[in-house]
Amino acid sequence: MIELSLTDLLKITGGEATASAASDTVVTSVTTDSREVTAGCLFVAKPGEFSDGHAFIDKALTSGAVLALAERQTYDDARAVHPSIIVDDAVEAMGKIAAHIVEYLKAKNDAKVVGITGSAGKTTTKDLLAGILSRVAPTVSPIGSYNGEVGVPLTVFSATEDTKFFVIEMGATGVGHLTYLTDMVHPHVGVVLCVGTAHAGEFGGVENIEKAKGELVEALDADGIAILNAEDPRVARMESRARAQVRFFGTSEQKPERAGVWAADVVVNGSGQPQLTLQFPDGYSQRITSGLLGRHHVGNILAAANAAYALDISPQIIAESLEGQRANSRWRMERSERADGVSIINDAYNANPESMRAALVTLAELGLGEDGAPGRRTWAVLGEMLELGDKSIHEHDLLGRMAVRMNIKKLVVVGRGAKPAYNSAVLEGSWGDEAFYVESVDEARDLLQKELQPGDIALFKSSNGAGLRFLGDDIAAFVKEGEDA
Repeated sequence: MIELSLTDLLKITGGEATASAASDTVVTSVTTDSREVTAGCLFVAKPGEFSDGHAFIDKALTSGAVLALAERQTYDDARAVHPSIIVDDAVEAMGKIAAHIVEYLKAKNDAKVVGITGSAGKTTTKDLLAGILSRVAPTVSPIGSYNGEVGVPLTVFSATEDTKFFVIEMGATGVGHLTYLTDMVHPHVGVVLCVGTAHAGEFGGVENIEKAKGELVEALDADGIAILNAEDPRVARMESRARAQVRFFGTSEQKPERAGVWAADVVVNGSGQPQLTLQFPDGYSQRITSGLLGRHHVGNILAAANAAYALDISPQIIAESLEGQRANSRWRMERSERADGVSIINDAYNANPESMRAALVTLAELGLGEDGAPGRRTWAVLGEMLELGDKSIHEHDLLGRMAVRMNIKKLVVVGRGAKPAYNSAVLEGSWGDEAFYVESVDEARDLLQKELQPGDIALFKSSNGAGLRFLGDDIAAFVKEGEDA
C-alpha cells in the first residue's frame, strides 16, 4: 500500500482524530477484517448487516493495527479511548482514501484504470486482463470478486509506488452504484460485457440493469475508450451514451464500424476449450486455444484483449498471454478430475439465466463423443438462481426444460427455490432415475456419492448463496470406500 500519515488521512477523509491517536502514526495497510490485521494497519470499523466493526476495534489494535477508522469513539477495557479517526461514514471515507491513492499514482506513474462491468463474466475478464497487463508492468486487480463500495477500495489499497495498471471489477445492485465507483477511480477504459437478468428483482427490471451498467460508459472522458459487446443489443446501444471513443467486440462475420479486436473461426475442442483467431485492428491475427472452459468465454477473452489493446499492449503479448490462460478466481467453470474418472465442473460461485444456459451448453458439448454421438454421462446439479424477483419461477422452469432438450442425462435440482426446474423437467419428459429433487445440499451429497460412476461428468451451478460450490468441492474430493485416495 502507499504509506499515509495521520495528517494525510485527516486531510483526505475530513475526519477528526481522537486524542489518543499519535501524531507520527503511519499507516501501511488497510483492512475491514480484524482477523487480517498486520502491523501498521488501519482498521476500518465498517457497520455490517450482521455485525458492527466497532466491536472489533480493540482486537484489531491488539493485533497490530495502529489506528481505527470509525464512526464513533470506542474504548478499551480500561475505558481509554482507542486511537481513531472519526468520520460520518466509514465506507465513504474508505472510498476517499482509495480515490487519493489512484490520483497519486496517475500523477506519479501515469497509471491507467480499467473498469469492468456486466451481468456475468466480470471476474473471469478481470483475471484475463490482469494476466496480460502484469506481463508488462505492475498491475493491481481484485482478489476474487471484490467489486463494490468496499471491495473496490480494498483492491486499490494493494497498490504500491510502482503500480501502473488498475483492473477494477465493478458490480452494482442498483442505479447509481457504478457512478459512485467511477467517481472514486475515474477509469480511462470501460468494459461492458453484457446486460442480463441477474439481480433483476433488486434493480426493478432489466431496463434498470441496462441503465446502471451504462453508467460506466457515461463516466469515461472524451479521451477514454469504451469497450462494448456488439452481440448484446442492450450493451451495443450504450454507444449513444458515450463521450469516449467506442470499440466493439464480437464473433459475427459482419463486423460493425469501429470494431476492435474481433474473433474468427471459433470452435470448441474436445476438452471444452474455445479456439479462436484473434483479429486486431492493425491487421495482426493469431490463433489461440484458451484454458477456459466453454464457448461463452469467447466474449470475456475478447473483452480482455480489447482492453489491453486500448492500453497500447502489443498484439503479440496479448495473444501470448491469452494462450492457455485460465481464470485465477475459484468456482468459475473450474474443472477437476477424480481418480475414478469422474469429471467435476464447479461453476457455482454465481448464477443467472444467461450463465446457467451457457453452462448447460458446455456440459452437453463435453458429453458428446468425437463423432458427435452421445459419449459420457452428464449430470447437471443445479441450485437456485437468487435475486430474480417475480421472474424466478419462470426462469427456473425454462432451465429444467432446457436440460431435457439438450439431452443432459441426469438432473439434480437442489432446494425449494429451484424446484420449478425439476417440475418442468418432469413435464418435459424426464422422470424416474433421470431427474431428482432434493431439499438440501446434504441430500444432494448423499445422492451423488452413491450414484456417480466412472466416466461421468457433473456440473455444479447455482447462485453463491445456494452453497453448491462447496458441494462441488466435496464431490470432487470424494473417494468411494475401497478406493485409494
